[in-house]
Amino acid sequence: MAKKSGSLKSTLAVSLNNYLDAGAIVAGSSGITLWQNYLGLSEMHLGWLNALSANALGAAIGAIIGGFLADKFGRKFIFTYNLLVYMLGVLIVMFSFSYPMLLAGFLITGISVGVGVPASWTYISESSEVGNRGRNICISQMSWGLGPMFILFFGMLLAPGGVLYGPVESLAHAIIGADAAQAAVEVFSSRVVFLTLFIVAFIAWTLQRQLEESKEYTAQKAVDKSGIVDNIKMLFTNKIAVKTVAFLAAIYLSWNLVASVMGFFMPHIYETAGGLSNETANMLSCVSWVFVVVTTFIISFFVDKVAHRFFYVFGLVAALTAWLLIIGGGVQTIGGIWLFTILWGINNGSSVQIFYALWGSELFPAKFRAGAQGLMFFIVRGLSALWGLIFTFIYGENGEGFTLAAYCMIALLAVSLVVGLLGMPNTRGRSLDDIVKERYGEEF
Repeated sequence: MAKKSGSLKSTLAVSLNNYLDAGAIVAGSSGITLWQNYLGLSEMHLGWLNALSANALGAAIGAIIGGFLADKFGRKFIFTYNLLVYMLGVLIVMFSFSYPMLLAGFLITGISVGVGVPASWTYISESSEVGNRGRNICISQMSWGLGPMFILFFGMLLAPGGVLYGPVESLAHAIIGADAAQAAVEVFSSRVVFLTLFIVAFIAWTLQRQLEESKEYTAQKAVDKSGIVDNIKMLFTNKIAVKTVAFLAAIYLSWNLVASVMGFFMPHIYETAGGLSNETANMLSCVSWVFVVVTTFIISFFVDKVAHRFFYVFGLVAALTAWLLIIGGGVQTIGGIWLFTILWGINNGSSVQIFYALWGSELFPAKFRAGAQGLMFFIVRGLSALWGLIFTFIYGENGEGFTLAAYCMIALLAVSLVVGLLGMPNTRGRSLDDIVKERYGEEF
């Protein structure tokens, strides 16, 4: 029982990284229109912010570095230093007064997010009991949902017209003067939202520094002194590892290309294509994340007992249904927007990301487990950065390309569904050691 309690405690501490990951993405998206007005940004400027953020390239760069560092120096090494970088990036965003400064803050925060992700999912799996590994990954996913939910809630309250905008306006005038431009005053609501991320990051850093190193990693390093280069070579030359990377990258990429756009542009789409106010857009996005948390919470009780195939298909069917309904003009009606919001939330609650995180930490040996995840995360978020730029062209300045963008989303989700069903592994209820030996033999 003590072991189960310890597993849950460490999972909660590490899962705060997911809160900070998704929170950074949504903190940017919830205030993106405010930054656009303040700095006079074009849709292309917004595309680059998305491309270099925690949503895409920033996280991609961090992941491929952090994954192999976690395999070389340990999971705890990442937890000890990485969130200091995150806090630096958030501070730069908070005090930004130019586009290059804002871009730098997004990039640094994104790199930190990427560094932390492979170590976090790896540590959770390695520290979990066989019967709780899926549950603990779901807890991590719940944290990924709680981050946007709270950030969007804060964004809604603090946005111009929101309940708490008055104090924000007073703070802005006290700092930049009573005669400051309205756009400069309004963007302070986004600055305060980023302040909440800084506070959570400090709490997470304090908790994670107290964690013990993964016992599986410690045991592996006791008998294997291979370096980063050796692990990279092995990852790229072992046929089983290469096939596994291809499978996991394919299902996660096709799903994440849709999710990354929604994570960063969802409120912006509601405002431009749906004609909603910033406050209402953030409220609807917040509601979507409530459904993420509730759905994942329910699934956490069954994911280690019921076939993974059921939940995988359930989430993607919800996503496909959402886009098929909205493509008929639903984005122009409040009822259609609400239905889309709920279905997309259910999809995220039973998302491909849960199974990518679970299988990604199960299907590789400990010596390059985090590195493999870092490589896949690099591929996925890197291509998501490119897609974010392409999406701005498809979508247009005012949402005139929304229908074409929706068809692209449907095609990508269908790919994730088909590839996932064809290559889905059978790992439920098995130890990591058993899974690795079956796939790679006694060598690992």
